[in-house]
Amino acid sequence: MKQDCNDLSKCPVTATMSLIGGKWKPIIIYAIGDKKRRFGEISARIPGLSRKVLTEQLKQLEKDNLINRKQFNEIPPRVEYELTGLGKSLGQILHSMAEWGKEHVLATTNA
Repeated sequence: MKQDCNDLSKCPVTATMSLIGGKWKPIIIYAIGDKKRRFGEISARIPGLSRKVLTEQLKQLEKDNLINRKQFNEIPPRVEYELTGLGKSLGQILHSMAEWGKEHVLATTNA
């Protein structure tokens, strides 16, 4: 594994983590997946995440061009979220993280 992070401003892992770092962003991206999801669907898929924090994180993900937010002119208002091309490009990374978690974390806690 190549490790070229002597200068953190040029480190590829630092660049990635600046977009998806934190407790909730990767989980939100994983929860949206390859479908359009409404706020309530995302919230239901992530127990323990407050609606306030979900709102904040969705705004940041939209600002970073990882998700698109589409608001429909309806009553009651309807909003859908979906991954952008950039967000979808994280799919393999998140899938690998999920597999690693199943193999190394969940396996040891269920043993």
